This record gives sequence, structure tokens and C-alpha cells, in this order.
Amino acid sequence: QVQLVESGGGLVQAGASLRLSCTASQRTFSGYAMAWFRQVPGNEREFVASMRWSGGTTYYADSVKGRFSISRERVGSTIHLQMNNLKPEDTAVYYCAAQRIGARQYDLWGQGTQVTVSS
Repeated sequence: QVQLVESGGGLVQAGASLRLSCTASQRTFSGYAMAWFRQVPGNEREFVASMRWSGGTTYYADSVKGRFSISRERVGSTIHLQMNNLKPEDTAVYYCAAQRIGARQYDLWGQGTQVTVSS
């Protein structure tokens, strides 16, 4: 079973930056779609950003456009979420997700990493 492990969360002040990382227990995500989601307790999990492992177009939620950037390492099986100009409303547990070839939805999930932004 492939495992996704997120890291990089923490407590920061508004306006600061954080970079989240997600590393898989397999060598590559070739052909997969990769994404970041976030969830606040009591709310549904919401989409943040996505990309195909092979490259191409990236997608972002309107709330993070221009501030967040999803990317991958050129070698290995790690993706990142660079988060700049963080706002208190970005506070959430951030999850890495992967959609395997043939899957209709994201079917691999990490355990999440907490991001807290103070005002």
C-alpha cells in the first residue's frame, strides 16, 4: 500500500510563508494527478491545488490563487505546496492526495499536517 507523508506545517503569523512537502513510499507518481486539500474542523475538505505528475496545467482554488504554488521535485516522489502571504483563514489541516491511473477520484491520502496562521 502506497503511503503519502506530509510535512512542513506549523504556526506562523499572517503574511509569512510555509512550504509543505508530500513524499510517497513509492518511487514515482508517473501518470498520477496530485493535489492538496485542506480541512477545518466541522467543515468539508476543500480543494486547494492540483497538478499532473507529468507536468502541464496547474489548478488553484480562487482563495489561494497568486499566493500558493504546487510543484514537484524533478527526481523522486515529492510534491510541494509553497504558501506565501498566509492569512488566518488559511488555518487548516492540509492533506496531500493522489489519483492513481484509472481512478475516478483521489484515492490516496496522507495523514495531514496542521497549518495555523495567527493574526
